[in-house]
Amino acid sequence: MSKEITSRSQDYAQWYNDLVLKGELADYSAVRGCMVIRPYGFALWEKMRDQLDKMFKETGHVNAYFPLFIPKSFLSKEAAHVEGFAKECAVVTHYRLKNDPNGGGVIVDPEAKLDEELIVRPTSETIIWNTYKTWIQSYRDLPLLVNQWANVVRWEMRTRLFLRTSEFLWQEGHTAHATDKEAIEETIRMLDVYATFAEEYMAVPVIKGVKTESEKFAGAVDTYCIEALMQDGKALQSGTSHFLGQNFAKAFDVKFSDKENKLDYVWATSWGVSTRLIGALIMAHSDDEGLILPPRIAPLQVVIVPIYKGEEQKTQLDEKAKAIASELKKAGVIVKYDDNDNNRPGWKFAEYEKKGVPVRIAIGLRDLQNNVVEVARRDTREKKSYSIDGLTASITRLLEDIQQSMFDKARAYRDSHITEVNSWEEFESVVEKKGGFISAHWDGTAETETLIKEKTKATIRCIPLNNRKEAGKDLLTGKPSEQRVLFAQAY
Repeated sequence: MSKEITSRSQDYAQWYNDLVLKGELADYSAVRGCMVIRPYGFALWEKMRDQLDKMFKETGHVNAYFPLFIPKSFLSKEAAHVEGFAKECAVVTHYRLKNDPNGGGVIVDPEAKLDEELIVRPTSETIIWNTYKTWIQSYRDLPLLVNQWANVVRWEMRTRLFLRTSEFLWQEGHTAHATDKEAIEETIRMLDVYATFAEEYMAVPVIKGVKTESEKFAGAVDTYCIEALMQDGKALQSGTSHFLGQNFAKAFDVKFSDKENKLDYVWATSWGVSTRLIGALIMAHSDDEGLILPPRIAPLQVVIVPIYKGEEQKTQLDEKAKAIASELKKAGVIVKYDDNDNNRPGWKFAEYEKKGVPVRIAIGLRDLQNNVVEVARRDTREKKSYSIDGLTASITRLLEDIQQSMFDKARAYRDSHITEVNSWEEFESVVEKKGGFISAHWDGTAETETLIKEKTKATIRCIPLNNRKEAGKDLLTGKPSEQRVLFAQAY
C-alpha cells in the first residue's frame, strides 16, 4: 500500500479523499463547499463528457446554453419544483460594489439592489421553459431535443469532493414532445444511454429503476434512475431521467397547435449526469495503491518508462521507445513516453500506478537486446514480457481485456451484494454487517419508507424496471405488498 494513501479498511472516507487529492483529480478551493478540478481530473471529465456528447447527438439531440441567473419569480411558477430546491438556492441581491468609506475594502453598494433577486441556477427547467414558450407554436416545432453542458449551484452544508459540492459540472437535457407517449419513450431512451455509458465506458454495472414518490425529482411525474454499488456496500445514484408530464408547460404556458389545429400543452422530459460520476469511478474500482481507471475513458492509457544508466543507454532506448509510442498513437491509443530524467523509474512507476494509468511499459537495455518489453496492467498489477514485434496489437487487446475485466469484477461484487430478505431482523443485520442492495417487500407508503430510513439510514434506491410482481408482506409493518424494491444506504 502507498504510504500516502489511507487503506480502505482503515478509513474508507479518508481513502477516497486521499485518492482524489494525491491522484491530482481535484483540490479544495478558497470558497467553502466548492472544489478546484485539476488538469488530470478535468481531462478525465472531458473524456466522459465527449463520449456522452457523442451519444446524445447520435440520438438526435443538439447543444445550447441558457443563462446562469434565473429570476426568482420563475421558481414560484411550479410549486413542487420551488419547494424541492428552495433550501439549496444561492441568491444574487445586488449588482455593484463600492469602496468602504471607513477604509474596510469593498462593500456591497446598498443603492444597487436588484428589482428582482436572481437565483444562481440549481437546475434550468424554469429558465428553459420560459424560453421554449417563444420557440414552440406548432407540432412542426416538436420534438425539441436540447442539451446543455453547464455548472450549477446547490448550497450544500456537508460536502465531499466530486460526490457533493456546492458547485458542480453537469449536463442537463430538456426536451418537449407532442404526446405523453413520446416523452416517456424519450425518458427511457436517455436512461438507457446513461446505463450504456456507465457499463461500457466506466465499467460500472448499474440497476435501472424508477424512484418512489418521496425520492423523485421536484416537479416530475416520474423519475427514472441508474443506481451503482460502491466497494463499501453503499449505493450511488449515478444518473436520472425525468418524465415531467405537462407540469412545466402549464406553469410557463407552453402550448402547441396539433395537426387538427387544436391547442394543447407540450409534454416534457429532463435528464442529467454530473461530475459525481468521477466519484463513482473512484469508489467502484480503485485500490489502496491508488486510482484504477477503465481504458476507454482514461486520460492516459499507456505510459512508456525507459530504464537506463547514463546518456548513452538512454539514446539507445529513445529510438525504439519513440517508435513504439508512435505506432500506438497511430492505433488510436493515448500514450506518453516519459523520458524525464528528473525522477527515477521507481518513482514514475508509483506515480502512474497512483493515477490509475491502465498499462505501463518498461524498457531497458537488456529488454531491447531481447526484443521485448515488460508490460504491467494496473487493474491486477500483473507483469509480463511482450515481444516488441506485434506489440501494438497486443496492447490494444490488453486494453480491451482490462476494460472487460474491470466490469466483470464490479458486476460480480454487485451481484454478490444483492440480498433478498423477508424479515425486519434480516434487514437490520444485512444493513449493519454486509451492506449492498437489499431486495425486500414494501407496503408502498411514504410513512413506512420514512420510518425505515430513520431506523437504518437505508432508503429505497429504486423500483427496478420490469420488476416481477410478487405478493408478500412489508418487512416492517406486515402490510400487504405487491413487489420487492431495492433498499441501500447511499451517498
